[in-house]
Amino acid sequence: CLFACPSMFYVKNLEHEIELEPIHFGPKLRPTIVRLLKEEVEGLALANYGYVVNVIDVPKETIKSGIIEYDTGNVVFTVQYTALLLRPFINEVLDATVSQCNPLGFFAFVGPLRIFVSKHSMPQDMFNGFDGEKDAWVSDDKEVIISSGCGVRLKIKGRTVEQ
Repeated sequence: CLFACPSMFYVKNLEHEIELEPIHFGPKLRPTIVRLLKEEVEGLALANYGYVVNVIDVPKETIKSGIIEYDTGNVVFTVQYTALLLRPFINEVLDATVSQCNPLGFFAFVGPLRIFVSKHSMPQDMFNGFDGEKDAWVSDDKEVIISSGCGVRLKIKGRTVEQ
């Protein structure tokens, strides 16, 4: 890791394999590899590292010589790159935007990350407060309403990666 921040964003060196057909060989091979790398990994959720937000750098010397696949004639290049990753940490507090409410809880987004908040993790006065007509969670005193589009502050209690 190049550096670590106290936040959920960090920069890391990673490796990926790119398979190219022979039609792509020529003077624009490197730009083609970089373009395909970005298309394949940006937006990808990596279980051990988090969500790849951006490919920052692909140094020229990190694109290794390719290996020919004898069945297809394609060549597989191993590419090392530097990426900006997004990974929330357990007990981290985040601001999110609610996207959907249902009787079991609600879904919210923090950038590209989709987060589910169970009704069991909500305050006690909201536990039985789902209003199906409004499609919202309402507190017992009707002071707090959580509905689609509103902002919430939440604490990460666990993580799973969905592909």
